[in-house]
Amino acid sequence: MMTLRNSLKKSLTKERVAFLEYLEEIKGYSDLTIQSYAQTLTEALNIIEIEEEQHGKLLFNLMPYRVKIAPLNAKTISKKLSAIRSFVKYLNYSGIEVLLAADDSIKVAKTLPKPIAHEHIVEALKKAELKEKTVVMLLYTLGLRISELASLELANIDAEWVRVLGKGKKERDIPLLPQTKAIIDEYLTINRVKKFLFEKNGEKLSENSLRYMVNKVFRDVNLKVTPHQLRHSYATSLLNSGAPIVDVSELLGHSSMATTQIYTKLGSALKQQNYNKAHPLCKEDV
Repeated sequence: MMTLRNSLKKSLTKERVAFLEYLEEIKGYSDLTIQSYAQTLTEALNIIEIEEEQHGKLLFNLMPYRVKIAPLNAKTISKKLSAIRSFVKYLNYSGIEVLLAADDSIKVAKTLPKPIAHEHIVEALKKAELKEKTVVMLLYTLGLRISELASLELANIDAEWVRVLGKGKKERDIPLLPQTKAIIDEYLTINRVKKFLFEKNGEKLSENSLRYMVNKVFRDVNLKVTPHQLRHSYATSLLNSGAPIVDVSELLGHSSMATTQIYTKLGSALKQQNYNKAHPLCKEDV
């Protein structure tokens, strides 16, 4: 049994590597997501019980792993289990039949995105250095994912449009505001780059470096902001200004409009908050 288990582990380790390459090359996942999948699978494959069933099928009993990760919050547990399910789906597609045991779903409370108010972004931009300002403006006025910004090439930027390579290698075109184009032009007069808009030693700047710049810009105005919150701000601003949801979905590169609909819920929540602040009966005892 021990020899069989070691053989299985060796085979699954090779499949794990192939799966991560698939996520990067075919699915177009970000470096951060791939790193998260890699850590989860490395941890899980050392803990879950793996047994060989009849006809060569494998059984992954997740219970030992679920016991280990039980102290974590529901959202983290859900992400880890989702990574394992994706790996199993890949194995089955590759011809390695795998069954899952103790695979009950975790209920995760849905949270609305947390956009940053426009005035706070403007305040931060006033204090930002040119490179930092360019990063924030592109995230806020194009609604980019941080991985898309890191991969943005000069050849895909013209006077009025930016072509973005999104998840799954899907391309989309986003209108470029004159203000953003002016900042890009100013940035390029000072920074000589060859291929990517943001480079270091001829290679594209890492996502972590770009993320750090965003954190620094907003830390200077006493705010904690992530690049993804700027994407939320972009989407929320468009929808609150009357942009059709189908257009916003396309601009964001969402594969399903259902993903974009969460921003309409956010808009309703904001309207409710504003109503509660504005209506005179909300300020008086009746």
